[in-house]
Amino acid sequence: MKKQNPIKLMVVDDHPAFRMGLTALVESQADMTVVAESEDAYKLVQTFAQIEPDIVLMDLRMPGVSGVEATIALRKEFPDCKVIVITTFDCDEDIYRACQSGAKSYLLKDMAKEEVLETIRAVYAGQHRLPSIVAGHLAERLRREDLSKRELEVLQGLVRGRSNKEIATSLFVTEATVKSHLKTMYVKLGVQDRTEAAIMAIRQGIVHLE
Repeated sequence: MKKQNPIKLMVVDDHPAFRMGLTALVESQADMTVVAESEDAYKLVQTFAQIEPDIVLMDLRMPGVSGVEATIALRKEFPDCKVIVITTFDCDEDIYRACQSGAKSYLLKDMAKEEVLETIRAVYAGQHRLPSIVAGHLAERLRREDLSKRELEVLQGLVRGRSNKEIATSLFVTEATVKSHLKTMYVKLGVQDRTEAAIMAIRQGIVHLE
């Protein structure tokens, strides 16, 4: 009987210790192997084309190019590629954006190694797999209406402590327009005021402070 080739994985994460640990976990399995590692996603498409891994294990927030941006770029060139996001962030919006970008799964870095390994095998077999806690966050996010691009820009200014006048100036619109966007945004987010909107934006990962 012909021996099946191992699942080829590429690990993309800017934390050396985690990248090393994840690689060690994969290499401990007879049916898996790590064929490439990277601390960022700058040359991901080029490396993917050269290495042709079966699955990319992708960190979400990295300097420069985020995991979501990298996944979108990768799937644009290779529509059938399989990406599993592995991150410390369990915010509703992060999960939603990752799934929207085409990631096949979303794992948290503190999940049991068995969960990680089972997910790799499931995704390799062509399945979409989300742990129950992640699926719960995604379901919660899907209940909320998307913010428009302009509403998101206003929210980013609000989170950074800018006044309506400052936000209006930066976006080249009137204060009345900013106030209108705020009212619509409050309804979509289910909040009452600026403070609640800012807290929710940070807590849900809609706006990142870094």
